[in-house]
Amino acid sequence: MKSAEFSHIANMFLILLVFCCTYNSNGQNQQSEFWQNVRFGGGIGLSFGDGFFSGTLAPSAIYRFNDRFSMGVGLNGTYNSLKNNYTSTVLGGSALAFYNIIPEIQLSAEFEELNVNRKYKHFSLPDYTENYWYPALFLGAGFHSNNVTIGIRYDVLFDDDKSIYASAFAPFVRVYF
Repeated sequence: MKSAEFSHIANMFLILLVFCCTYNSNGQNQQSEFWQNVRFGGGIGLSFGDGFFSGTLAPSAIYRFNDRFSMGVGLNGTYNSLKNNYTSTVLGGSALAFYNIIPEIQLSAEFEELNVNRKYKHFSLPDYTENYWYPALFLGAGFHSNNVTIGIRYDVLFDDDKSIYASAFAPFVRVYF
């Protein structure tokens, strides 16, 4: 590397370092205020039976704009298997919005986009694999108290053949800390 190029890169790095330190010292109050309004939560699911297993991990984070309105994002990872018959892996993300019409009643909207990979094994037929993206738009309502909301949601884009859910209606329990 030439001396002039090294000097240019070193100067750019120094300017960037000074900018970051200055921004950090001026913005610490704003940053701490931001993080005071962020809440973390999500869901964990585990189900098993005679040859069946299902596990889900779905963390999420929301930002409380005020006492009534919050928005955030979430991730979803699910694995299912039915011994000698079926496996699926589901990975995706979601955008969330919550609105408390009164402190105890919360309305919600959640757009979820999932990549579904299903593998079927049949004794008399060749193995079959399908991989596709599945969108879901949940509208819900629930009873809200402190950090917990219990309610029901409905997938307005529900498709019997493609959905990973058994029904368009799904109960939920949300906890954010």
